[in-house]
Amino acid sequence: VHFMAESADILTGDDQQVILPDLNAGCSMADMADLDEVEEAWEDIARITDIGRVVPITYMNSAADIKAFVGRNGGAVCTSSNARAVLEWAFDRGDKVLFFPDQHLGLNTGVAMGYGLDEMVVWNPRRECGGLEEAEVKEARFLLWRGHCSVHQRFGASHIDAFRSEFPDGQVIVHPECNHETVLLADQVGSTDFIIRTVEAAAPGSAIGIGTEIHLV
Repeated sequence: VHFMAESADILTGDDQQVILPDLNAGCSMADMADLDEVEEAWEDIARITDIGRVVPITYMNSAADIKAFVGRNGGAVCTSSNARAVLEWAFDRGDKVLFFPDQHLGLNTGVAMGYGLDEMVVWNPRRECGGLEEAEVKEARFLLWRGHCSVHQRFGASHIDAFRSEFPDGQVIVHPECNHETVLLADQVGSTDFIIRTVEAAAPGSAIGIGTEIHLV
């Protein structure tokens, strides 16, 4: 998809090329964080609070211009594997983070770090001031961009219940891009790499329900 090809191209040498076989291959979540909307949100936040204490963090699944934006503004790019470490880094440098484009990865990682849901708000780029009151922006530690992975939102409580009814001794592992309700019901939550390592280490005959992209499974 585009964001992966762009990211690879950033890292290539002058003698290397990145070929994207399908120029129409995109990621709906990456498309949910548009640079114009992100810059407008940044300006809105700056009018409400000290922007110097806000650290922008973007998920790897975002366009190159979004990655450049966070770089210009003292932020960083994270993966699902290092999201916690990057957020800890961010809070060493500021009071709050603007996290995009996946609200669920930001929320689930923040909760795992010990932050409460009352310290998080969702910024809707289609509404004035993100659809929030100024007080909400000032008080929040996490400003979570309203975005999501359409694949991971397909997993829910009913799927976990169905798996457990068929495999009572089975384990459920989900990706942190899933919604919070699903994450709470799972036995484990982790990145793609974590899921792979967990399955590889499982005993023969283990039953594992995996909530992530089907081609990985």
